[in-house]
Amino acid sequence: MMRASPFCQTLAMSSLPLPLYNAAQCRELDRRAIAAGTPGYVLMQKAGEAAFQYLREHWPAATRIVVLVGRGNNGGDGYVLARLAWDQHLDVRLLTVGEHELLKGEVIAAASDATRARVPESSWAGTLPEADIYVDALFGTGLNRPPTGDFPAAIAALNASGKPVLALDIPSGLVADTGHAPGAVVQATATITFIALKTGLLTGRGPTLTGTLELTDLGLPASLAEGLAPVATRLSAMSLPGWLPRRARDAHKGDHGHVLVIGGNYGMAGAVALAGEAALRCGAGLVSVATRPEHLMMLNARRPELMCHGIRQASDLAPLLARADMVVLGPGLGHDDWGSALYGAVLDSAKPLVLDADGLNLLATMPDDLYPTPALRILTPHPGEAARLLGIDTASVQADRPAAAQALRERYESSIVLKGAGSLVADDEGLALCAYGNPGMAGGGMGDALAGIIGALLAQGLDAASATRAGVTVHALAADDAARSRGERGLLASDLFPFLQRRVNP
Repeated sequence: MMRASPFCQTLAMSSLPLPLYNAAQCRELDRRAIAAGTPGYVLMQKAGEAAFQYLREHWPAATRIVVLVGRGNNGGDGYVLARLAWDQHLDVRLLTVGEHELLKGEVIAAASDATRARVPESSWAGTLPEADIYVDALFGTGLNRPPTGDFPAAIAALNASGKPVLALDIPSGLVADTGHAPGAVVQATATITFIALKTGLLTGRGPTLTGTLELTDLGLPASLAEGLAPVATRLSAMSLPGWLPRRARDAHKGDHGHVLVIGGNYGMAGAVALAGEAALRCGAGLVSVATRPEHLMMLNARRPELMCHGIRQASDLAPLLARADMVVLGPGLGHDDWGSALYGAVLDSAKPLVLDADGLNLLATMPDDLYPTPALRILTPHPGEAARLLGIDTASVQADRPAAAQALRERYESSIVLKGAGSLVADDEGLALCAYGNPGMAGGGMGDALAGIIGALLAQGLDAASATRAGVTVHALAADDAARSRGERGLLASDLFPFLQRRVNP
């Protein structure tokens, strides 16, 4: 089974529901289903049946199947799948890992049914039997610590097999709430998850470890989730027309705002060029750039629609700030006296602000109460910048990205974009997650473009939450469009520009 292209992944994401839940909420949904009259073992059978059907649809030629089972409910799903495959006369082997004398509840029934059906079963002894496909049913959503005992060796063997791996509910070793993997973790080719989407499947290491993602609701009614507020909402391309309606036929440039991009210290003119052009491509009526005077010729030659101004000292910004509707501060700004002085002048102005790159690094070193806090401020850190803003290390940010995004929102009283795989938005509306995007975005300039996009949408009158959520969505979708056209490796931030223009005209 081949990994899906960015285009196919975008289509697949569009078919997934928007609410995202944590492990405790998923257990509550299970409890509600049982209370509504679906016995626990029936739920387990439904999960095993759905997983077996998925396996047969996507690997129809696979005849040798090895199912690795743990002792929890996830292992019970694996027992059901193995029994169904055996009933279909496939070459199936159950491989138990861990202390299976400790089975309890519905798992005992699933294991007993597999035994009565005479499914071949053996215990982990250090090697994997040969198979066309392996099924990971070791750990479910309850795991939040590194696997111990025989599990790390079994997981390592699974990952080294070179064969497809289908994970049931979640790749074993991945934390369902955060997308963190604190120890050994399964690298799945595909994951079929049950009843509800778990946040950790779509952020942090989740997107890489999950592979192709499929959700089955097991035929349960949507009403089970009534009154259970999701921990996050998945951003959707389907929301773009609501954020970005068609323009009036008599519109003029003054209707669509004036963005001022500030930065571009020595050697970093490209950062403000990318942010400025992204703002233009996303519909800002006017875009000014304030930068080192030495960069004006290059910027004017590159994009004549940008109004570029040489800034020698902070006082030179005053007339530009007076005319601007909002400011993008930080791309290529630097940390020297020039950059610090411009940073202070912008914050003193209290203009609506998107703060990125070196603007964030300066915020991390200067007390926030030195300057007035703009009524509208959006911070767009990557994990390293987020760590500096929170006074922790990057690993701690990545260990719980949702918590880090919320902590930034509370500390800085701003809307937050925590960039990375499964970018997170924390704002007045709660937590949102962007499951679009691809590894080609891991390159210089992508963040500068995002800052310009959000700035343009703010200038056009969107509120902070709408501008941030729409901007993150447009940015990631355009990157997927560009990767489909050009490939992921070698993707440049400027490659997004034609696709940005299409995405902001949904």
